[in-house]
Amino acid sequence: MARKAAPALMQDNHRADEWLTVEEVCEELKVSRRTFDRWRALDTGPRANRLGGHGPLRIRRSWLEDWAESGDTGAA
Repeated sequence: MARKAAPALMQDNHRADEWLTVEEVCEELKVSRRTFDRWRALDTGPRANRLGGHGPLRIRRSWLEDWAESGDTGAA
């Protein structure tokens, strides 16, 4: 019989998968929206999806963390 995950672990997993707005990402990274948009245009920013295909742009926290660890900001 499988054991249930501890509530703290479940919260950590949920936090890793939470959807962030562009504004939240910019605030966390301390960059302007223009910088974020430039990274997206250059295909060097964190992975992002539009919710529902045409909805608001969102970034999963785990994607942001993976991107930050890679160090790929497109800076020369």
